[in-house]
Amino acid sequence: MDKMPAWADAVLVPLISILLAAILSALVILAIGESPTEALWLMIDGALMRSSGWGYTLYYATNFIFTGLAVSVAFHARMFNIGGEGQAMIGGLGVALACLFIPWPHWSLALLGATGAAALFGAAWAWLPAYLQAKRGSHIVITTIMFNFIAAAVLNYMLVNVLRPKGAMDPATAKFPEATHLPTFQDMFSTAENVIFRGSPANITFFIALLACVAVWVLIWRTRLGYEIRAFGHSETGALYAGISPVKITVVAMLISGGLAGLMALNTTMGEAERLVLNATEGAGFIGIAVALMGRSHPVGVLLAALLFGFLYQGGAELALWTNIPRELITVIQALVILFTGALDNMVRKPLESIFLSLRSKGA
Repeated sequence: MDKMPAWADAVLVPLISILLAAILSALVILAIGESPTEALWLMIDGALMRSSGWGYTLYYATNFIFTGLAVSVAFHARMFNIGGEGQAMIGGLGVALACLFIPWPHWSLALLGATGAAALFGAAWAWLPAYLQAKRGSHIVITTIMFNFIAAAVLNYMLVNVLRPKGAMDPATAKFPEATHLPTFQDMFSTAENVIFRGSPANITFFIALLACVAVWVLIWRTRLGYEIRAFGHSETGALYAGISPVKITVVAMLISGGLAGLMALNTTMGEAERLVLNATEGAGFIGIAVALMGRSHPVGVLLAALLFGFLYQGGAELALWTNIPRELITVIQALVILFTGALDNMVRKPLESIFLSLRSKGA
């Protein structure tokens, strides 16, 4: 029998964790002489009360949806994929090669090709850590962390020595051809009389991320492969008894995870920058871990958690711009949310379990 209802685990635990992080963040803001209520209102106003703010919030959320889903799929197979950052970098390389060297006639076809390239390159970067885990017993956490640094070095080499345009100074590719430029929310939803999402980088990739949520839900809960992934994650011994191959599940789950992380590059590289630059991922691969933890590795939870972190990123940028709160403190606030929803999850869970068990015994 579960110690507490499923709704409490999915909703109440994350909400209390966020509330604790908010209280502690308010105390930190008070300590530096700023008003927590004014800071909160500025974040809400900058991230949610204007269409441009919503555009930035959804842009950041798109990145976190892809990386959160990537971590979630690996979680279901009892693996901790910390390589989303590197897989997204290499996915960006795939996007750049597809956009620069294939003469696409229209952005829709370019998007299809770049999607395949991003997923393929991200999955390929996850393959070797998966193989080492499955065949050699190398811990997936260690290998994926190491591959993040290798990916950064590979990307740096490619941008400096191979893909940088002749005469250019910055390590970046040339601008992608106009036929590959994706429609932004401003292009899609503005009218001649009313321009909305002005200047925001949100683009059609957000809807690709929503489709990815649906696809992951179908995969994990409505397919035989998804059942095998979950069975393996619950009990490797039981999965073996049922005839499920640990090698197959380890490799396939990581390939899917890496492919999802690689898809993040559609948003940052093809949608926003329209060229490949260094540091395009900006830590989104690591934020995906917190998103997956907060979202309980369920696509709906991942979507909601990604929106929260998108709000924190855009709201934090507003705070850094309009108040004396330093940008580093914004990072601390984001870290507190990660801390309470991830590392200190049991600090909230255990008391709630005790309360629900007590209520259940009294009801009996």
